Amino acid sequence: MQLYDFKMAPNARRVRVFVAEKGLDIPRIEVDLGSRAQLNDDYRRINPLAEVPSLVLDDGTIITESTAICRYLEEVYPDPPLCGRNPLERALVMMWDRRVEQHGFAAVAEGFRNSSPFFKDRSVTGPADFAQIPELAERGKVRFANFLVLLEQRLGETEYVAGERYSIADITAMVAIDFARTIKARIGEDQGNLQRWYAAVSGRPSAQA
Repeated sequence: MQLYDFKMAPNARRVRVFVAEKGLDIPRIEVDLGSRAQLNDDYRRINPLAEVPSLVLDDGTIITESTAICRYLEEVYPDPPLCGRNPLERALVMMWDRRVEQHGFAAVAEGFRNSSPFFKDRSVTGPADFAQIPELAERGKVRFANFLVLLEQRLGETEYVAGERYSIADITAMVAIDFARTIKARIGEDQGNLQRWYAAVSGRPSAQA
């Protein structure tokens, strides 16, 4: 297998943390998004959407989208389980991972890509150009603040995002919160449940992947 990656890309980091938790050693190929290498013909033959990460299997099969890559690796390398151990756990993990992705991760991306000068006319990932919309940048910040309120409440009920076990939902949430530095948003000092959880997950060795 080969993993096409970019060190600064949050979706690629989600996969790297997942791989580290599994104890796997997958060779990585850096796609420099800073120089727009994802748009060149060679990489677009691998991923026509010009996004990272992409996982190329030994038989040439290509899997894109971070969640799909993680689900494949979970099936092939089931220990330790990061997507749930039974039907109910798997449903709850996927539910919370999706919530985090939609309400947290996407909110930061909306705020960042519509405000950073680097993404002028590139406010949406992929091969097509889209102009920035300043109102979406502001909306992204508000959405992320609301997401932190949701997560603070949830983590007052459970040790981890999807329940009592660390899972892919925690990986997605941690990466989203770290990604939020790009819009100058952080966990509030009064959000004690989030502070407790974040210290635990960011202290895991995999968080450095």
